[in-house]
Amino acid sequence: MTFTKTSQKFGQWADSRANTVFGLGFGSEQQLAKFAEKFQEVKDAAKLARDKSQEKMETSSNHSQESGRVTPSNPSTPQASSINGTDDEKISHVGPEAALLMSENDRLKTAVEQSNTNAKKWETELQTLQESNARLEDALTESSANVESWKKQLSVCKEESDALRDKIIELEAQCKEVSLEQERNAQLTAKVQELEAELQDKEQELQNLRKQAEIIPQLMAECESITDKLRTAETKNVELDGRIGGLQADADENRQKQGDMQGELKKFMDILDGKIDELHEFRQGLSKLGVGN
Repeated sequence: MTFTKTSQKFGQWADSRANTVFGLGFGSEQQLAKFAEKFQEVKDAAKLARDKSQEKMETSSNHSQESGRVTPSNPSTPQASSINGTDDEKISHVGPEAALLMSENDRLKTAVEQSNTNAKKWETELQTLQESNARLEDALTESSANVESWKKQLSVCKEESDALRDKIIELEAQCKEVSLEQERNAQLTAKVQELEAELQDKEQELQNLRKQAEIIPQLMAECESITDKLRTAETKNVELDGRIGGLQADADENRQKQGDMQGELKKFMDILDGKIDELHEFRQGLSKLGVGN
């Protein structure tokens, strides 16, 4: 079996012989890592114990086969059971091949005793591994029950989530309707305010018209007075037009006189310019006379 981390807090392993997949959840990532290390440690220990057991069994089998082959090969050699006395006496009465067989037999006995000791130790380790396996199976069973419980809780949570999601969608739709209604109310409020402002303006205009209607007689009297004043002003305007005509004639006459005076002035200026030129030439002549003297 191989333990695989499928997420930060969940792992699973498969038993290919049983065609089963187990999963286990943890409270933290550290617990998951510790469990994975212990899982691998137990797996390695079980593999090592199995390998050692197989090696010991093969060694014992090989020794037994060698002993079985050596003993019947010398029928003329007397057996140790047929010789009475101590071991030294036995060795002294038998040949070197029998002594070799006896020493080999002792070595095999020692190996068998060591194998029995190892077998007991392996049985103890196997018992420990079986207990660990039982605890793991209990933990897996509990985990499976927890997974089923979590699945049920998850399904319940999903149903609640779906119900809440539908409720949220319904509330959002209601909120949209409320917002649209609020916008309509705001538009209606703005329209009412505009109408109220227009009504106030109309009332103000009506009040102004009433005030103007009150002062209409006064305005009519003032209008008649202004009409009289206008007639008087028109009469004065006719008189002023006559005066303006006389003044224009006087102005034209003055303008004619002014033109004549400008002509005479121009002639005088021309004569004056000639005189100035003559005086200038006379002065230059005097200057030349003064320089000659």
